[in-house]
Amino acid sequence: MNKKKTIPVYKLYGEQALWATPDLVHCESIAARSQLHNWQIKSHQHNGLFQLLYLQAGHAQIQLDEQHHSMHAGQILLVPQMCIHGFKFDQNALGHVITIAYPIIIALDKKMGGELTTFNHPSIHTLTEDEESQRTDMAFNAIAHEYQQHAPHRNLLIESLLTTILIWVSRNSHRLSLGNAQENEKGSKHLVYFGSLIEEKYATQHLVTYYADKIGITAAHLNVICRQNVGKSALNLIHERLLLEAKRNLVYTAMSISVMSYALGFADPAYFTRFFKRNAGMSPMDFRKQAATLFEQ
Repeated sequence: MNKKKTIPVYKLYGEQALWATPDLVHCESIAARSQLHNWQIKSHQHNGLFQLLYLQAGHAQIQLDEQHHSMHAGQILLVPQMCIHGFKFDQNALGHVITIAYPIIIALDKKMGGELTTFNHPSIHTLTEDEESQRTDMAFNAIAHEYQQHAPHRNLLIESLLTTILIWVSRNSHRLSLGNAQENEKGSKHLVYFGSLIEEKYATQHLVTYYADKIGITAAHLNVICRQNVGKSALNLIHERLLLEAKRNLVYTAMSISVMSYALGFADPAYFTRFFKRNAGMSPMDFRKQAATLFEQ
C-alpha cells in the first residue's frame, strides 16, 4: 500500500490540466508523448481514466502493477484506472494511445449489454489477419484522424469507433489477463445496472438512495461497489454523466445556459453554473468559449 501512495496520479502522463473537449476522450500517437521522455513512460496511475494502447509497429516492455511483460506489434493493451503502469518503447514505435473517462466506458458498456468485468483488469489482446481484426485496426486509425478534425458529430463517431474496438475485445477469446485483482461478479452486475439507470435518469436529478432502491441494495453498498470498481462514489458517477451532457450541450448546441439548466434538472441557472464550475474548473460560458477556440484550430 505504501508503494502505491508514492506513485503519481495523472490525467495524462506528466499533466494535471483538465480537458476542454466535451467527449471525455483523448487520443494521441505513442510517439507524441514517449519521444519527449526518451521513449520511456515511468510508472504512474490514472484516476477515473481507462486507456487503450495499440502498438502497430515495434516492441515495448510494459509494467502493470508488480508484473512486467513484453508487447509486440499488433497487440492492444487495456489499462483500467489506478493500475500502476509504465512503458519502455523501441525508438520509432508506432501506434495509438486512447484515454477514456469512465462515464464513456459505462455508457458504452450499457450498449454492449453489460460486460464491464472485461474492462476491470489489465489485459493484452492480439490482432490477427481476419477481417474483424482489420476493422479494429482501421477503427484506431479512424479515431486518431477524427480526433484532430473537430467535424460535426465528432463525438458520436468517436464513440461508435470505440464501440467497434471494445466489441472486438469482448469477443476475443484469447485474452491474456494480467494483474492479480479478484473480480466481484455480483458487484460488477450491480454497477452495470447502475450505469444503465444513470443513462436513463441523469437529467432528472435523483439521489443515490433512489438508484440504490432500484437496484435493491443500500446506498452505502452501492458506494462500496462504485469505489471498488471505478474508484469513485456513486454521486461522483452521477455528476460526471450530468457534466458530460452539459459539456456536449455547450459545444454542440446553441442552447442558452438558462434553457440548458432546466433541461438538465437544475432548479435555476445559478445552481447549474455553480455545479459546472465546481466540477469543470470554469464557468459554462468560459468552457463554451474555450471549446469554440479549440474547434477553430
